[in-house]
Amino acid sequence: MNTEAVNEYNVYLFHQGTNYQSYKMFGAHLTELNGKKGVLFNLWAPKARLVNVVGEFNSWCGKDHYMTRVSDLGIWSIFIPGLEEGTCYKYEIHTYSGDIYLKADPFGVYAERRPCSASVVFDLDGFTWTDGDWLERRSRSNVYNEPLLIYEVHLGSWKRKENNNFLTYRELAEELVDYAAEMGYTHIELMPVMEHPHDGSWGYQITGYYSVTSRFGSPHDFMYFVNKCHEKGIGVILDWVPGHFCKDGHGLFNFDGTPMYEYHNTIKKENVQWGTANFDLGKPEVRSFLISNALFWMDMYHIDGLRIDAVASMLYLDYAKEPGQWEPNQFGGRENLEAIEFMKMLNQAVFEKYPNTLMIAEESTSWPLVTKPTYMGGLGYNYKWNMGWMNDMLKYMEMDPIYRKWHHNLITFSFFYAFSENFILPLSHDEVVHGKKSLIDKMPGDYWRKFAGLRTLYGYMMTHPGKKLLFMSGEFGQFIEWDEKKSLDWHLLEYDMHQKLHNYVKALNHLYLKEKALWEQDHEWQGFKWIDPNNYNQSIIVFLRYSKTPDDYLIVICNFTPVVYENYRIGIPELVEYNEIFNSDKDVFGGSNQLNNAINMAEPLRWHNQPYSLQIKVPPMAVVILKPVINSCLEYKGKEC
Repeated sequence: MNTEAVNEYNVYLFHQGTNYQSYKMFGAHLTELNGKKGVLFNLWAPKARLVNVVGEFNSWCGKDHYMTRVSDLGIWSIFIPGLEEGTCYKYEIHTYSGDIYLKADPFGVYAERRPCSASVVFDLDGFTWTDGDWLERRSRSNVYNEPLLIYEVHLGSWKRKENNNFLTYRELAEELVDYAAEMGYTHIELMPVMEHPHDGSWGYQITGYYSVTSRFGSPHDFMYFVNKCHEKGIGVILDWVPGHFCKDGHGLFNFDGTPMYEYHNTIKKENVQWGTANFDLGKPEVRSFLISNALFWMDMYHIDGLRIDAVASMLYLDYAKEPGQWEPNQFGGRENLEAIEFMKMLNQAVFEKYPNTLMIAEESTSWPLVTKPTYMGGLGYNYKWNMGWMNDMLKYMEMDPIYRKWHHNLITFSFFYAFSENFILPLSHDEVVHGKKSLIDKMPGDYWRKFAGLRTLYGYMMTHPGKKLLFMSGEFGQFIEWDEKKSLDWHLLEYDMHQKLHNYVKALNHLYLKEKALWEQDHEWQGFKWIDPNNYNQSIIVFLRYSKTPDDYLIVICNFTPVVYENYRIGIPELVEYNEIFNSDKDVFGGSNQLNNAINMAEPLRWHNQPYSLQIKVPPMAVVILKPVINSCLEYKGKEC
């Protein structure tokens, strides 16, 4: 990594909030000065009275390693000759109130393994990347018109060793990456791998924004993991938390004895819901720190995108707060104007350098234009989680099928807004923890109906417009909630129904990759058309999905009750033959094998506002997908089609 000097221009950009490679200036850098090899330390701590560098090399006593204040705005520097890679260090910060803090490096790229908390000198250079072909393809890709099928993973619990120890990044590169590729996923999304002190936070309360967690290995080991993903044709997305940070003593909180990264305003500073501190997103130096961090993961680790956590908590001043616990903005509103401006700057900076990466907002409200460009007044993300679809669908699927007819709107309402944003349909870790039950355990009924219900949910998800995300363990139907302290229940694959569900998800994933109609026009009305959204009495919906090729389309039939219909008539757009290309009720998937094996012949009978129709068998609690047979135009009673 090329180190940038602490010069007038770089310092000016940092204090303007536009030094987007500030990690090259700050932190600990192996270098040579006046013919001596050592480490150059640069730190921003504007209100500190004195700063020393301490570590094992000086018995944690900093009297011989005072940093020099090289900027009137609080930048400190020291070169210590003789230090090498692997040196542990902290900053000993003396405040004007007489306190002394031992702080990890905000720009440190590596850290001791928890519960230890010192930063570690590490040279990020030296790893040999072999993902040039992947990066070239990414530079030419169009993320909107391509398949996006995300496997959400928590590295510490996807799989563990027999002694319950973690797999390393390199071990995960061999096992997890091959598994995801075989299953048909296009991307792996990792719950935060930035350094964090508490396993139970799942990585969302961060102390080291530039440090890949040492739980699973070194920075080069993580580079190996990313490189292996790219070699297998899989992108890597990181969860990223720019809204708030934890208050652990060695972290960013009260860094120089004053609120440096967090707000000075007590009301805005405190994130009471999570016991954390909110970043001051209006402070220029914080913007430089965070935007540099987003680009750092792309620059140094070749990351393909970020999923930005808890966007709503940044957008709204009153998020999770009662009246009297928040203050309105200068115009009297509840919007956090500083956060809005920060997000626009963030997305502009990322897309200027990496135009085909993913910037995904986990945004749970109806805030408009989240995925519209900033020049159109949008926030500038290119994707947003569709939390409305997720909540409606899980509420619907948890009902006994006998009651679903009265709540039919839950499976159709999403189409009132499906194309207002670029959506990802998420079934994430948040839905299988904290007493919410696992996905399969949410399904009502007996053992068979639970599996059939989950297959139906996945089938509808895969055919509904929008990109897809599934949390690990959902693909084989783990019955207990996710527990970060142990491995997933892989032994369930020894049981017939779990193995069949696993086969189903794999087959469904590969069908999705194959059929352009399921992803090529995800974000436009031209890619979708209702045939019948109104059959609430039987809880059946029928719709079309189109690719950009006019005659390339699919007909999707979803039956949300455990009732078989032998001669169910549906409207169709063309007088052609139709093949059943997918049926979730196949016995190999755990179903009852109610199939449409023969060629399905269209009839010149108008139905569902379509010019033609055909009769099919609709299996119980299942999804059926039909595809027209090319060049199969039929002739009825002498009338050519």
